[in-house]
Parts: sequence; structure tokens; C-alpha cells
Amino acid sequence: MRTLAIIPSRYGSSRFPGKPLADIAGKSMVRRVYEQALKAFDDVCVATDDQRITDEVESFGGIAIMTSSSHRSGTDRCYEAYRKYVERFPDREIDLIMNIQGDEPLIDPEQLKALAAAFEQDSTVYLGTMAKRITSTEELFSPNTPKVIMDTSGFAIYFSRNTIPYIRDTQVEEWLNKHTFFKHIGLYAYKPDTLKLICSLPQSSLECAESLEQLRWVENGLKIKVVETDSTTFAVDTPEDLTKIIRYIEKDLYLCG
Repeated sequence: MRTLAIIPSRYGSSRFPGKPLADIAGKSMVRRVYEQALKAFDDVCVATDDQRITDEVESFGGIAIMTSSSHRSGTDRCYEAYRKYVERFPDREIDLIMNIQGDEPLIDPEQLKALAAAFEQDSTVYLGTMAKRITSTEELFSPNTPKVIMDTSGFAIYFSRNTIPYIRDTQVEEWLNKHTFFKHIGLYAYKPDTLKLICSLPQSSLECAESLEQLRWVENGLKIKVVETDSTTFAVDTPEDLTKIIRYIEKDLYLCG
């Protein structure tokens, strides 16, 4: 199964303008994400609407695809990038598209491979994402940490910024002792026809209510396979997050010496 990893990357950000080009121990953030993706897949590209990001990607030998600046989401940007990628490389038949967050410079290649493997293990899977067990009360009750609940076959039932499920007749301090909760990891994989379909769907009421794009897919009856991961993710949302990542990488480089 040939997988195309696409990294949506925008220059503009209300909290951190120019984030993809931020220097992390001698390499730009977008380069670090790109290099991690290359450890998992042969086909990788950056989908952007900014020439500065294109120039940076091409400077280290990567593939950048210019996309519209009017896309509503990274998913829409991925679909345009996929179509342009197969036009540029018609000899590469893409079976799976993976949408990788452009602000996770330490993303684990094994995590990417595990999500792709779900499609190889079950040919009926056409849409997938990941989740990680919640171990802290802070994450459990944070609206900034989307949660997901799954059925017994590992398909998503619902995503929410609220804590789901609600544990009745139990003090909130004990919830983690009573149930296994999962936070949603924003990593997606789609079969090409599925990506085309979901980009044609109008925004749904659940999506608008929770501001979670994947609820549009659930509301339209699509089955999302959820793969559990133990990998810890380090997203960079603010300059303060960047400082923490730099310290982590510099410490690792020092120890590897």
C-alpha cells in the first residue's frame, strides 16, 4: 500500500505567525516534520499557500505543493495537494493519504506506520485516526483536549471537547480509576475516494457545535477506525511551546553526543 504523507502548512497563525519556519536547533519546524514523515513513507509533500514555506521546503530537497488560501481546513488543503501530487507524479499510484500536523516536529514515525497498518490489516477500513489513553485529570477535563469514545470494534462513536463518557454517581477525582478515557490525536488517514467525499460534505451541526471537523464525518455515517498509540505528541502552538521543544532536542543531541 503506497501512502502519501501530506503536511498542511500555513504561514499565518494568530498565536504564532511564521511557525512552520521557526528554527529548532538548526532546522525549520516544517523540515523536522518532513524528515520524520520520510522515515515512515517514501512519498511526502508539504501543502501550503505561502511562497516562503515553498522556498524553505525546496531548499532542503523536499516537495512543496502550492494550494488555495481559501480552504476551510487542513483536510481540504490535503485533497487539493493530493490531486496536484498525482498530476505531477502520474507513475505513483497512491493508495492512502495521511494528513500529518505541521506543528509536531517530534512526531514518531512508528506512530505513522501503525495508522497505515490498520488499512492493510482490514481492507474495509477507509478512514482512520489515532487516540491515546488519558492519564491526568488536567487532560481529562481540558476543553483543549478532544476526547473520543469507540465501539468494541475500535470505530469512533463520538468526539467531544467535553469529558466523555460521564461517570455517574462518582466523584470526578475518581473518574480515571473507574474508566479508560482516550484523547484524540489529530492524525488522519483516508482512502483517496473517501477524502474526496468528505471534502464535498457541508459543515454539520455537530461539527459547528464542538468545532471538531471529524464530527461532520460521523454525522454523515462514515466509520472512523481509531488506532491506539502510546507515543507522546509535542505540538507547538505558542513560542513558549517552541522553547520547550528546543530544550528537549538540544538535551537529546547532547546525550547522543
